[in-house]
Amino acid sequence: LLVPALRLIAIATIASGLIQLVAPAFVLGIVGGETNPPALHLFGIVGMFMALFGALMIDGLRPGAPRGPMVIAGLQKFGAAVAVALGISRGVFGSAAWPVAGFDLLTGILVAVYLATIPRSTQ
Repeated sequence: LLVPALRLIAIATIASGLIQLVAPAFVLGIVGGETNPPALHLFGIVGMFMALFGALMIDGLRPGAPRGPMVIAGLQKFGAAVAVALGISRGVFGSAAWPVAGFDLLTGILVAVYLATIPRSTQ
């Protein structure tokens, strides 16, 4: 159940990252961020990296895959949770962004559980 859930999260990360890359104003509007040109540009770049980390997570879920991709993907999710929470506390995002931070934190925890439960021989 954990691997399919992580695979779905990875696909959702790719999709949301691509949406953020193509339509940063739309996503910034949802999370209560400013939509000035620098913010739009940087938020689009973040979307590109979200899509790439989602792809990295899918790669890391392959049977027999090395442990590294999932470690990096999990660290990215923890980092994203902290970054979004800091953005909210600094007034960059509105309170509507809390679910984003929570989802990233939960995903980081699920990745950690996955890494703790896979046999060492497949790492």
